[in-house]
Amino acid sequence: MTLPTSADIDLIQRIIPHRYPFLLIDKVVDIEHGVSATGIKNVTFNEPHFQGHFPGAPIMPGVTIIEAMAQTAAVMVGVTMDMADKELLVYFMAIDGCKFRRKVVPGDVLRMDVSVTRGKPGGKVWKFKGVAAVDGEMAAEAEFTAMMDMPKE
Repeated sequence: MTLPTSADIDLIQRIIPHRYPFLLIDKVVDIEHGVSATGIKNVTFNEPHFQGHFPGAPIMPGVTIIEAMAQTAAVMVGVTMDMADKELLVYFMAIDGCKFRRKVVPGDVLRMDVSVTRGKPGGKVWKFKGVAAVDGEMAAEAEFTAMMDMPKE
C-alpha cells in the first residue's frame, strides 16, 4: 500500500478529530512520511475568533496559528502511520521558542511548514519545528512536542 503525500479536508477529518470551529487547516501537502509536511489555511473573515479579536481590526490569534501548525504535524504523523479512521488523539506536551513576526488577517493564505526533530512511526512522543508564513513572510515560529494517543487495538 502506498501512503498519500497530501491530505484533503476529508482525509484530514479521518485522521484528527478537530471540527469547526477548531479545525484550522484546509489541506496538507508535500507530506514526506515521518519527516515533514506543509499545511495550508485560508484565513477568512467569517471565522468566530475575528468577532472579538479584534472588532474593526481582525487578527488571527497567535495561539491558533500554533494550533494550525500542530494540526499539520498531527496529519503528517497520522498519514505516516496510516491512522485514518483509527481515532488518533494528539496532545501538546510543550511549546518552546515561540515567536510571532507579523499579523495574519482575513484574506491571507497561511502556509505552515513543519518538520520532525524527534520521533518515529510507532512512537508516542514526537517533537517538531514549525514555521508559519504568509506570502513568504514569516508570521510565527515554534518548536513543539506532542504525544500521540494511539487507539487500543
